[in-house]
Amino acid sequence: MKLRKVTAASAVVVALAVTATACGGNNSNSGSGGGSGKIKIGIKFDQPGLGLKQPDGSYAGFDVDVATYVAKQLGYKPSDIQWVETKSADRENALQRGDVKFIAATYSITDKRKAKVDFAGPYLLAHQDLLLKKDSKIAKGTDLNGKNLCSVTGSTSAQNIHDTIAPHSNLKELSSYSECIASLQSGAVDAVTTDDSILAGYAAQDKYKGQFKLAGLKLSNENYGIGVKKGDSATLDKINKALEKMVSDGSWKAAVEKNFGPANYKNEPAPKIGQIVK
Repeated sequence: MKLRKVTAASAVVVALAVTATACGGNNSNSGSGGGSGKIKIGIKFDQPGLGLKQPDGSYAGFDVDVATYVAKQLGYKPSDIQWVETKSADRENALQRGDVKFIAATYSITDKRKAKVDFAGPYLLAHQDLLLKKDSKIAKGTDLNGKNLCSVTGSTSAQNIHDTIAPHSNLKELSSYSECIASLQSGAVDAVTTDDSILAGYAAQDKYKGQFKLAGLKLSNENYGIGVKKGDSATLDKINKALEKMVSDGSWKAAVEKNFGPANYKNEPAPKIGQIVK
């Protein structure tokens, strides 16, 4: 009889211990961001100054800093972030498949893209430009007629020039800007086109210093937004609030100076959330 009482008491103690442990586990998870403790964010891996995977495996650039700040406001530490390479042609698909929570990858907001994904921001206003060899005679967009023009597959930049500015240019689309820059260096193409922020990052690299120049043309307005899955209004609202805070507390300006300062890039002021410059 005594044995039964001891056993029953022991069972109560064990049950209480298990309950306490379970409660403690839930509390420890609650502060790690969304419960899972990890977040997948899409960026570019090959864009100096914006999104670059470095030789040591770390990531650097303006988009990386913006995404890290936003993730922190969502409850995630830098160590909770899993960076996912999202090339231009695959950004919409990556969001639709759920491969990433959001994308900060020089993602220009357009009506066509807005039909497939939702955008927070914009968080940077860039302008389409041309990167040329230092001795190039190309001075304006129409000079590209009969010339070889390079950009990446899925980008709106090259198509914009080919359709509206220099219809007789020879458009060459490659999988990355790194390949385009190498083609420019070798003489296989006469110009590379994309946003001035991206081109400035490449021109400032040590291995390219003194070889290239920006044409200084504002061929379009590129409103960079953070892409989220269509219909995910909760995440969209949180990101917009995070971006507003980043500007107000000075972190946005610091990130601009850190990433674009060495290239002498003349950035536009921080855009207002929801304000798209056409």
